[in-house]
Amino acid sequence: MRIRMIFILLSTILFLTGCGGGNEGSTNSDSTDTNTVTIVASDWKFDKDEYKVPAGKVTIKLSNEQGYHGIKIDGTDVDISGDGSFTTTLEPGEYRIWCSIMCGTGHDDMISYLIVE
Repeated sequence: MRIRMIFILLSTILFLTGCGGGNEGSTNSDSTDTNTVTIVASDWKFDKDEYKVPAGKVTIKLSNEQGYHGIKIDGTDVDISGDGSFTTTLEPGEYRIWCSIMCGTGHDDMISYLIVE
C-alpha cells in the first residue's frame, strides 16, 4: 500500500511539472525580431503613463509588482492575465491600456497608453 501511494504521488508531481512548463501568456507570432515593452502593475497604477515602441512586431510583458492584475489594449488582440507576455504586430497610433482584472477601489484609474510610432 505504501509503495502504491508513493507511485501515485510521484506520478502526480511529474504530471504537474509537465503541465507547468512553457511560455507564460499568449503569443500570436513566433518571430524573434521584436521590440519589447514591459508594463509593471501595482495597486491601482502602472509604472508609466505611456509606453513608446516602433511599429511592427511588439512583445508586451506584464509584471505584477503588487496585487494581481491583467491588461487589455484597446484596438488590439492583447489580453494578458497575471504575469505573462503577448507578441503581436501593431500599426502606428495611440492605444489605451487598462487593467482587465477587478483589483479594488482604484481599479478604474488603472489606465495608461501605448504609443506606436
